[in-house]
Amino acid sequence: MLHGIWNADLWVRPLALRLSQAGFDARVFGYHSISGGPSVAIARLAARLRGGPPTHLVGHSLGGLIALETLRRQPWLPVPRLVCLGSPLRGSATAKALQQRGWGGVLGRSATLLDRGCLPWPGPTEVGMVAGDIPRGLGRVLAGLGEDSDGTVALEETRLPGLTDHCAVHASHTGLAFSPVAAAQAACFLREGRFRR
Repeated sequence: MLHGIWNADLWVRPLALRLSQAGFDARVFGYHSISGGPSVAIARLAARLRGGPPTHLVGHSLGGLIALETLRRQPWLPVPRLVCLGSPLRGSATAKALQQRGWGGVLGRSATLLDRGCLPWPGPTEVGMVAGDIPRGLGRVLAGLGEDSDGTVALEETRLPGLTDHCAVHASHTGLAFSPVAAAQAACFLREGRFRR
């Protein structure tokens, strides 16, 4: 499990606990989202996965981008499924707005990945997206995100070509990490390769 920007590994521990209760051996992968940035996190994550047993990944926000970018660079890693929670895989209007206002420094070394997002996904790992639809967050103010968002990430920013499945749950961007419904959908995808309808 990977947390998002400005968070520590403690941020996704409630989600990890819910997945553990659902029968998964959920472990948190912490990284420095500002000072270390994606390149360091990607190298560390690849090293952790390389040569190991098949391991599913779950990433909240930036964590999903880092997980997918790791798999893009090393598609042979043993990752059957990845669940992204509110990750702006097509790039973040909120990140762009921060940079346009001269506040890009708060994104640290993660600014470029958040700005551009990921390429369409052609790899072997099945990737599912759990998006939020409660529009409360920084993006409403800075980027003018409307109702079709989680307040920080627009729903359209979560719809990357190549995803195996996509669903929306009633949660804000922050709330996705704490939502029992998001956790249940993540568990369903990890087990079955699809979300519950």
